[in-house]
Amino acid sequence: MTDLQSIVEEIARELEPRFGEGRVADYIPQLARVNPRQFGIAVTTVDGDMFLGGDAEVPFSIQSISKVFTLTIALGKHGESIWSRVGREPSGSAFNSIVQLERENGIPRNPFINAGAIAITDLVLAGHTPKEAIGEIVRFVRYLADEDGIVVDHEVAKSEAATGFRNHALANFMRSFGKLDHPVDHVLGVYFHQCALSMSCRQLAKAGLYLAGGGRNPTTGHRVVSHLRARRINALMLTCGHYDGSGEFAYRVGLPGKSGVGGGILAIAPGKASIAVWSPGLNDNGNSLLGSTALEMLAERTGWSIFGY
Repeated sequence: MTDLQSIVEEIARELEPRFGEGRVADYIPQLARVNPRQFGIAVTTVDGDMFLGGDAEVPFSIQSISKVFTLTIALGKHGESIWSRVGREPSGSAFNSIVQLERENGIPRNPFINAGAIAITDLVLAGHTPKEAIGEIVRFVRYLADEDGIVVDHEVAKSEAATGFRNHALANFMRSFGKLDHPVDHVLGVYFHQCALSMSCRQLAKAGLYLAGGGRNPTTGHRVVSHLRARRINALMLTCGHYDGSGEFAYRVGLPGKSGVGGGILAIAPGKASIAVWSPGLNDNGNSLLGSTALEMLAERTGWSIFGY
């Protein structure tokens, strides 16, 4: 039997000389202040076992990883009709690109680039005030992780709102095509707050476990989504979860994953485990440099790649 605790500790130890590599997301002032010499990893299996290494208990801003959870909520509220508002194809462009939106009449390529996630947030907002929608997202993530202490970092949310000019442009562009139902300020208010959720690797790995368990949290028995929907969310994470670096991540790691510019990555080994890694330094595609490396090491040592040994 694979000794996961030893593997997790080995990965943290072997990467320690490289702590600080990459560049923090300095275009968001609060994230620019984060100490880059940090690294955490958490693995929680479908049997309920948890394995931690490094700074696995340190909370960080999950940023775009939140898009997995809002996509799950939107699918629950609106079903397959959401795909009339957002596509399911890799973008091949940067996460905050506006180029494709004009060519494709305001319909974002997928729900994990910024424009797509803003469209999904607009759907989550249906029937709610912005404050209610933020509350729904926070409660859902707390439910998934089975932890009431998960909160929004309001300083990060404020920092994003003050500097989110590109996101305002994306939202206004979609609104001009009639692809947003709610006022741009309302949608972005929710979006900035969901991205500012603060979680540790341990909490994040627990929150993602339903995607490893075929839509059901195997530790609580709660069914979050159908088996088919979990499979499809995982498919989107594999093809689109790392922006224009998604192909490289699939090639090297071979697991569905979703990154965030806070330096976190949530990865899923279907039927086996949910994995969260965090290291603030990013590569050129905006994905955690050491986090990606750690997941490649983990997949190799466990044989968990969905493409086989």
